[in-house]
Amino acid sequence: MLDNPILVMLVEDNADHAELVIRTMENHHIPTRIKHFTDGESALDYLLRRNEYEDPETSPRPHMILLDLRLPRVDGLEVLSVIKDEDELRSIPVIILTTSDAEKDVIRAYEHYVNSYLVKPVGFEDFSSLMNDIGVYWLGWNKQLRA
Repeated sequence: MLDNPILVMLVEDNADHAELVIRTMENHHIPTRIKHFTDGESALDYLLRRNEYEDPETSPRPHMILLDLRLPRVDGLEVLSVIKDEDELRSIPVIILTTSDAEKDVIRAYEHYVNSYLVKPVGFEDFSSLMNDIGVYWLGWNKQLRA
């Protein structure tokens, strides 16, 4: 068990989806802390340590990013592109979690080096199950750098 919780960045503008992700992650057996952003611009401000997020002590790098595609201000593919273009950010696993199963979106995400592309299930139980599986794999089984 880790002494410090794993920091998960959630970039999701749908309040219901965000609440479900947060609840599922909080109830997971792996200690996590969720940092939620509702638009791509504020997520990039945090990741690039701009504006109110300049201090690395109060704005630590996340261990994993759950990223929606359809976001206000800066869309998810643009956020993904910036993350994977930055030396200090590219090793952070990014999981697209979206309602879009359009092949063009999947292709574009992988062209920008996404680590995983998941389509949100419609039903509550299926969505909860997916979030639990994400937690088990990405936070438990997957070996990654821990800052």
